[in-house]
Amino acid sequence: MEGLIYLIPAALFLGLIGLIAFMWALKSGQFEDLDGAAERILFDDENAPAAKPLETDEAKSRTPRRS
Repeated sequence: MEGLIYLIPAALFLGLIGLIAFMWALKSGQFEDLDGAAERILFDDENAPAAKPLETDEAKSRTPRRS
């Protein structure tokens, strides 16, 4: 029971810190565009260069080397 003297104020203090952090996130616009990042991955960038396929060890061994 003596531990509650320390635990209740600590829990209230941590809850207050969490509430302040949440209010800061709301005011700074952290929750403005919730779907943007989720949908951005579905669409290709038009200006991005196409990625080259990586050469595997098998592909390197099949092609003759020029000296």
